Amino acid sequence: MERRELETVIYEKDGPIARIILNRPEKANAQNSALVWDVENSLKDAEADFAIKVVIMKANGNGFCSGHDVGRGGPPDYPEFVAAREAGHPWAGQTALFVLPMLHLWEMQKPTIAAVHGYCVGGGTYFALLHDIVVASDDAYFQMPLPQGLGFPGGETMIEPWVMMNFHHAYEYLYLSQTLDAQEAQRLGMVNRVVPRDRLDETVEVMARQIAQAPLSVLMGIKAGVKRAWEGMGMRVHIQSQLQMMELVGRAGDVAAWRQENIDKGYGTSPRQVAAARAKVAAAEVRGTEGTGSSAPV
Repeated sequence: MERRELETVIYEKDGPIARIILNRPEKANAQNSALVWDVENSLKDAEADFAIKVVIMKANGNGFCSGHDVGRGGPPDYPEFVAAREAGHPWAGQTALFVLPMLHLWEMQKPTIAAVHGYCVGGGTYFALLHDIVVASDDAYFQMPLPQGLGFPGGETMIEPWVMMNFHHAYEYLYLSQTLDAQEAQRLGMVNRVVPRDRLDETVEVMARQIAQAPLSVLMGIKAGVKRAWEGMGMRVHIQSQLQMMELVGRAGDVAAWRQENIDKGYGTSPRQVAAARAKVAAAEVRGTEGTGSSAPV
């Protein structure tokens, strides 16, 4: 087996199987610039290697991926964002870091499987749900906290309508910034299988080995056919255009006022905290009591 320890990812090639293991557990596998490019470069290598038939993505630590690297002091200045801002472009950095690599994950010519455990939040849900097959452990949960937690209409590449293929479910999930456990995610079509945590790796490895029994040309033919069906319905165009909507909404005056209100009322410092606090406020208003977000969980 070939094994490479990159800055934020462990990349393995084991016969016909490649494994991309997110390896930033001390930072909840948050997506900093290095993590995105380590994943992207690993995908490129697996795609170019004719011996590789299936790619598995999984993670070390307590969860899969916590989303973009947003610390309590605010998001870091990603080098891609800085370069674009200095050039006067409002979203070129975001496109380079959080749109095009996600498109590549979706357009990867070979079968991909995500093995998800623990938290899978924000941009981390895209790392999971853009795979061909998603297997979740019974302790996994999924959330896009940005609408209720940061004042964005979703992430840079809105995939929820395509993953769920049901606009009622997509609206509820995004409007409310719902947290879905693995079983509910499976019911909504986001996840293929839910297995006990101690069987996650074995389940995914068996699936990958079984898929790899087929000729590479057959697998790539299936991938191209299914992908083109979704692209024919507009998925690729929609993924690319969502970023402009996100940037426009994020600069709106009412969003700025809403964010300041979250700070003034002590609703928390992370999107998940703010979303949880806002949910408490809504419930308290209906029940006729005064809501507070001060005890909202992370």
